[in-house]
Amino acid sequence: MHRDCSGPMSARLRIGVAGLGYWGPNLARNFHVLPGAELVWCCDSAEAARARAASMLTGVKMTDCFEDLLEDEHLDAIVLATPVSTHAELAVRALEAGKHCFVEKPLAQTVSDATRVVAAAERMGRVLMVGHLLEYHPGLGKLKELADLGELGEIRCIYSNRLNLGKLRVDENALWSLGAHDVSVLLHILDEEPCQCFARGECFLHPDIEDIVFCFLRFPSGIAAHLHLSWLDPHKDRRFTIVGSKRMATFDDTVVEGKLTIYDKGFDEGSHSYGEYIGRNGGMFCPQIPSVEPLRLECEHFLDAIGNGTRPRSDGHSGLRVVRVLEQLQEDLARSRRPVQVAR
Repeated sequence: MHRDCSGPMSARLRIGVAGLGYWGPNLARNFHVLPGAELVWCCDSAEAARARAASMLTGVKMTDCFEDLLEDEHLDAIVLATPVSTHAELAVRALEAGKHCFVEKPLAQTVSDATRVVAAAERMGRVLMVGHLLEYHPGLGKLKELADLGELGEIRCIYSNRLNLGKLRVDENALWSLGAHDVSVLLHILDEEPCQCFARGECFLHPDIEDIVFCFLRFPSGIAAHLHLSWLDPHKDRRFTIVGSKRMATFDDTVVEGKLTIYDKGFDEGSHSYGEYIGRNGGMFCPQIPSVEPLRLECEHFLDAIGNGTRPRSDGHSGLRVVRVLEQLQEDLARSRRPVQVAR
């Protein structure tokens, strides 16, 4: 039995979180305190993970069996923070059990699997949302607003750095683990998919798992984008730069204040002779950005979409679009992989 959520939300939605590894506890923490939610279940196969969660989440039932969540007829939604390889299968099972579903990024590892999840959500009439967290960051929201209003002029290129020393993974490479964030932001800001995708990477620490990846994307509008993704870097860098014809902008998520900076810099065509350009090096300013946790905003958005019957910003089709670009980049990455040197 499931509540009719087509109208305004009047009661707390009952939530279950599956996966208590790296990111799941953060999702559980938010849903546990949000006034529109009641965290009912937490699920993980590791006893230690369940014990840690139980010590922080009073009154929440713990289980190592995903079926317990599926069979709870009063549970409204399931939040998946399990390994990426399980996303598609578990999401389809949750949706077919009549639950709304939040899936951590990326939605799936292949376009075919992502398509299957989207089809299940539409067939069951359930909300499907993908955890592309940066789309809910107030700083990036302001950046998109300025770009949409033409404050930066015609966008020419975007580049991003997502670098750190670790965290190493053995189940996905830097493209899928780190690049999913940046690809989702690119598509969100530009509202178009690339027509060409190129990727190069190197596997230094684990065979067949790229820990350094460089991506170059071309868009039908003429915009170009470059992504630098790495687990092997001395700097922690989480930065987007947009180069526009009027102004330029940088979003830096590693700083406490001034996360978004607008630069009045560029080249203006000279007024006296055709083809001559004059450099402009004006001032800079930092728009005020609300100090609120993006994850809390993301979780609230999921609850609002269920309660009000609206489509989430990062819905299943948005998640599918990201997987489509990642898959194209992965194909080029595989084609360009350095041949393994055989010792003689």
